[in-house]
Amino acid sequence: MADNKTAPSAIDDILAEHAGLETQLADPALHNNPGEARRVGKRFAELAPIMSTYSRLQSARDDLSAARELAADDSSFAAEVPGLEQQVQELEEALTDLLAPRDPHDSDDVVLEVKSGEGGEESALFASDLARMYIRYAERHGWKVEVLDANISDLGGYKEATLSVKSREPSRDGVWSRLKFEGGVHRVQRVPVTESQGRIHTSAAGVLIYPEPDEVEQVQIDESDLRVDVYRSSGKGGQGVNTTDSAVRITHLPTGIVVTCQNERSQLQNKIRAMQVLSARLQALAEEQADAEAAAGRASQIRTVDRSERIRTYNFPENRITDHRIGFKAHNLDSVLDGDMDALLDALGEADRAARLAAE
Repeated sequence: MADNKTAPSAIDDILAEHAGLETQLADPALHNNPGEARRVGKRFAELAPIMSTYSRLQSARDDLSAARELAADDSSFAAEVPGLEQQVQELEEALTDLLAPRDPHDSDDVVLEVKSGEGGEESALFASDLARMYIRYAERHGWKVEVLDANISDLGGYKEATLSVKSREPSRDGVWSRLKFEGGVHRVQRVPVTESQGRIHTSAAGVLIYPEPDEVEQVQIDESDLRVDVYRSSGKGGQGVNTTDSAVRITHLPTGIVVTCQNERSQLQNKIRAMQVLSARLQALAEEQADAEAAAGRASQIRTVDRSERIRTYNFPENRITDHRIGFKAHNLDSVLDGDMDALLDALGEADRAARLAAE
């Protein structure tokens, strides 16, 4: 492996942790504590790829050792040695990759906010296109999406919208690992529906994204720091949604953070979901303040939704999408907006991985 001094210690720690998690999962008492059961199950799922790769590596090493030992007496075993050596090398590299430093939130679910910016109605329509893109991408991956709140413009775009995106099964590479690069200003170049002369306009929308805590209790929130307002829901929600004051707006007074939720059927449900969003916002803020590196990393996220500050451009006339952070360019904008984002996100993930390995 790439680092023979540190890798054995790292894998030994993983093996010990995995054995301890197995013992916990086998304990019936664990199921009396749903929160702890979720935590243990989530971590067990995160370690599964490492354990699988390590097991395959050990098996390949045993096969290679046996083939070398028998090669002196049987040439057919000698012929197997090069292939087994290649297999061992590939598995060692894969295990090194799995043991490399990771974003601790990679297995987390997310809260994603889309906000219109410069460009008026065109910006709001583009914001709704972005929200639809993320919803389609989530559907392709079998994730669950909830629209927690949406402020709809006159032409049906989103002035702002808040989405909760959750994986249905615990996974090492969860929603955050794929969508964490989306925070920032997204710029669009196209002929707006409101343009009568056929001229191409440039406008922008912003995306904010946060890891969502498993439980609200993970973030300590003083009730005296909150102002809770209720009002009548204004969006689509089925029969009865507009007849009661069920929508909830929570303002966190020390930070000025405001979150709203109106998609649930009752005021209590909306408050619970709004508190989850607030927890995610406060957790992200705390990490920025506590860790200068995290703050620098989040500097790419939206500060002002201005056309000059952008992470990505969506050029409709040329069907082109360009990510300016890594120089990614492709001419399949229509497919990307329909949720086919994997090539783009793979490129961003690979760049992030390379940066982490270089920083070791």
